[in-house]
Formats: sequence, structure tokens, C-alpha cells
Amino acid sequence: MPVIALANGEAAARISTQGGALLNVSVAGVPLLRPAPDNAAAIDSACYPLVPFGNRVRGNRFVFGGRVYTLEPNTQWDLHYLHGEGWLSDWQVDEQSVDHLVLSHRHADPGMPYVYAARQEMRLHADGIALSLTVVNEGAETMPFGIGWHPYFPMTPLTTLETGAQRMWSEEPGWLPGKPGPVPRELDFAEPRPLPGHWVNNAFEAWSGSAVVRWPERRSLVRIEADPLFTTMFLFVSDTAFDASYRRDFFALEPMSHLPDGHNLSDLGGLKPLRPGEALSGTMRLTLERL
Repeated sequence: MPVIALANGEAAARISTQGGALLNVSVAGVPLLRPAPDNAAAIDSACYPLVPFGNRVRGNRFVFGGRVYTLEPNTQWDLHYLHGEGWLSDWQVDEQSVDHLVLSHRHADPGMPYVYAARQEMRLHADGIALSLTVVNEGAETMPFGIGWHPYFPMTPLTTLETGAQRMWSEEPGWLPGKPGPVPRELDFAEPRPLPGHWVNNAFEAWSGSAVVRWPERRSLVRIEADPLFTTMFLFVSDTAFDASYRRDFFALEPMSHLPDGHNLSDLGGLKPLRPGEALSGTMRLTLERL
């Protein structure tokens, strides 16, 4: 799996073509994301793309345009088709310079309902990185598409998160979304607060599109800014029941253009029906600032 290095002043990044995943982004030696080794799978990386949609579809089944579509599990540990194909695919290098990289991958499988082309652009700035993701429907039918990223952020003992959302979806067995409701106090990050000391695996609806992760020990913060397309934030804090090696040293904050299982919501939960040849695009920016 080729690994590509980018540099811009004191900023540095490493990207793997396997999964189109970021392995590291740092500014002056401060990591903006969880660092990962060169041979890391996407799930163990710093950040990977979600395409042609993120999260799960209940029962691996949905109805769209009067037709029933089915999906097959794509991991050994989850009964559901998870996070699309991008994170499990090899990406091709289309453009490369010292601080800029464009990757692409195509997916066409007779056994799967989605046929698409994806393009991911990464531009390293002196204080962070901008990620842009585009998906084009290359199939013969209109289909509901979504995009997003799955970044993992370092969690130190004093880490706080600040962001805003209007509703939170509960979690049901099978890591599926339950119902929307008020954001509970311990997960209300309108003011900076620590991540809770227990499992969190929830979607937050009507997300503000911006967040700040502060690391007081490092005298630094990362500012996350996503295009208005990304109306959902998915927050994940693991535990040792799920991952025996977990040491509360990272969490995930995932900007998504749609709700989990949007395929089975009457309004598609933010998924965008794309006719053949139509595209969906969005950008996320990570910027390091000093405290």
C-alpha cells in the first residue's frame, strides 16, 4: 500500500492509498488526528472517507423508487454493511505535489446496488488540512447518496469538545440508530466539556458544522469546519468491552451529510438522490491553533 507524504512549512501529512486514509496530520509536531503506522488498516487510521454513504442500513435492506435493494456485510465483525466501499478500497493517485494530493476510486459490483466514482482531494496548509470528497453516480438508476469522514482525534486527560447540535439519536442493539430526542446534558457540548467516561455511539442532528477540540496539556486546539452539506455529527467513544486495547486515548467525531439509516427514513435523512451522472461534493477543514 503506497504511502504519500505531504509537507507545507511546519505541517506534515501521510496518506495511504489503501482506503484513501490519512495516517497522520501534524503542525509543528502537534498531531491534529490520531497517528497511525504506515501499514494501518483504515479502521485503525487517523481518518477515512465515507462513500457512497456512512454508517449502517437497518437489516441491510431499503426501498427506493419502488424497488427493494439489499446489501451484504463488508466486515467480519458487523452484521451490517458498514460505511460504504471507500474505506475498504484501493485508491488511485491522480494528482500529486508537495502539499496537494488527489485520489480516486471506482466501484461497480453486479451484486451491489451502487455504481459510482469517488474523488478525494487533500490540500495541506501551514496550519492544517482541507479535505474535499466528491461522489458521482455512474449507475443507470437514480440512487440516494451520502458522504462524510471518520476522523479520530487524540483524547488526553484534559481534552474538551465544543460543538452544537439540536437533537441526538439513541442507540439500539446492533449499533443502529433508535429515535431522536433532546441532547442529554452530559453530551451537550455547547460549552467546552470533557468527553464522557463511557461508551458513546450516537448521531447528532442539525449539527452546527463546526467543532473545537482543546488539548490544554499541549497548549493547542483543532478547529473542525465542515460545509453546510454536513448536517449530522456522529460521535464515538469506545470502551474495553468493544475494544480490549482501548485506553481512552482517542474519540471519533464524524461529519456526515445524512443520518444513519437515512435510507429507511421518509425524508432520506439528508441522503441526496443523484440521477445518473450527478455528483455530490463537500469539504472539511482541520486547523491547529495555539492556546
